[in-house]
Amino acid sequence: PSLLIALAFAAPAAVNAASNQDITARHFASLVSGPQPKLAELTMFFTQFPKGGDLHNHYSGAIYAEQYLEWVDKQGYCIDKETSRIVTDQAKRTAGCVSAQDLALDNTALRNLLQRWSVKDFYNHGAQQMPPDHTFFETFGYFNDVASTNGNDGLKRLKQRAIDENLSYIETVYEIAPITLDPDFDKSVKNDGSLPQQLDAYLKKLEANPSFAKGIADYNTHLDTSSAGIDDEQFTMRYQPFVLRFLTPSMVFSQMAAGFKLAMSNPKVVAVNIVGAEHFTVSMRDYDLHMQMFKFLKAKYPQVKLSLHAGELALGMVPPEGLKFHIGEAIDVAGGQRIGHGIDIVHERNAPALLKEMRDRKIPVEINLSSNEFILGIKGEAHPVTVYRKYGVPFVISTDDAGVSRNNLSNEYMLFATRYHADYA
Repeated sequence: PSLLIALAFAAPAAVNAASNQDITARHFASLVSGPQPKLAELTMFFTQFPKGGDLHNHYSGAIYAEQYLEWVDKQGYCIDKETSRIVTDQAKRTAGCVSAQDLALDNTALRNLLQRWSVKDFYNHGAQQMPPDHTFFETFGYFNDVASTNGNDGLKRLKQRAIDENLSYIETVYEIAPITLDPDFDKSVKNDGSLPQQLDAYLKKLEANPSFAKGIADYNTHLDTSSAGIDDEQFTMRYQPFVLRFLTPSMVFSQMAAGFKLAMSNPKVVAVNIVGAEHFTVSMRDYDLHMQMFKFLKAKYPQVKLSLHAGELALGMVPPEGLKFHIGEAIDVAGGQRIGHGIDIVHERNAPALLKEMRDRKIPVEINLSSNEFILGIKGEAHPVTVYRKYGVPFVISTDDAGVSRNNLSNEYMLFATRYHADYA
């Protein structure tokens, strides 16, 4: 009886002593429990939820099309109403090429543009549809003319949007690394035992080329100008120059070499990345060559971090053999320290051993639920985030291209919480 009396007196005190975390955890459980998650309340919850960082973010893909339209007029360009293409050359303006402000007043022309510059309406009332992956990757060609020339304004807007949803850090894939074309190298390069010597000779040739050095200096100047005033006590932005994987070998390696040198020279550059559709012919054909190039440069500059897009592939996009080695080579050959997407992990050779290696070495995967669903058709229990969780591999929830996908990080958290039965912890 005395124990029961003690528990009875203790109960109210225990309730009063509940921590804010305990109270929030119970509230969160009430939102995700039951036959249907409470999506509206969860949206409000995750908008307020402190999310730390977005580690897989493409600057040009993060800007919404409406912002690009402002910059079109700022730069004195026009937009062809039929094709939604920006016309930068005044001599090529036609009667159908109008200001962005005028285009925005034409609801049909604006809707057509949004369907080309983003994935808007793809599954809603139809759109000007190509296959989803093609639609996604094609968007960048429409707005690139105004993406690079308004960096500081764009970064400030991404910062404010991040602060509005309680996000304090973005690591953005920002601007293509400087490119050099060398047809002689492209003709002679062989992915065999002599590759290190070939790369060493080409690197020396690049380093002796004044235009290569100028490209690096120009990138640093552009980054320093664009990032001015972004960092403060509330928010930090860091940057990754990127390599396009579907270009020629000389262009790919020159971008990698420039990226490594940028990371060594500019403290705001924290990693090098490789991007572009992984299923393109050149991307697949040269994948192993690219990883060997990273290995060569990583040996020369071991301090440089690598956050590599790898395994952004689904069954049917490429022959089955193409799904078996991309993540493994990104880690074990290139020396990748984070993996972007990692969707084909379940098809990789000896996948359990690779998952254990990622867990033991604490190599995180950047999970991008919206873009994985749109580009690859992978969602729900088919998404390998379930496998990464089971094997204890660290992962982070990211946006990928929020402007193209027309979403934000809060929504990505909501998708994760409602699809994968996460508790608050």
